[in-house]
Amino acid sequence: MIHPTRIDQVARILERAGLSEQTVGVLRDAFRALHLTYCMDEEVGMAEPVRSGEGFNIYLVAGRGHCLSLTSDLEEATGMVLAEVEAEMQDD
Repeated sequence: MIHPTRIDQVARILERAGLSEQTVGVLRDAFRALHLTYCMDEEVGMAEPVRSGEGFNIYLVAGRGHCLSLTSDLEEATGMVLAEVEAEMQDD
């Protein structure tokens, strides 16, 4: 389970520092129990983010069974995908 306040904390950090490999490294150090993946938003597909901000979307990942999948269910969530949104993609 991922608590909504944890998502808010991560979003606030991304809003202040921006999404980059360095920021993801800092987040991984700060939230060691949380699995974080960094990618470009267009790699995620058609899923709806749980949070969006300037230059990023946050998606939740569930690890049920033997496969990882995107979810919107906080109870199932085991990690987050931090997806970078390119500036021209945000204008669409």
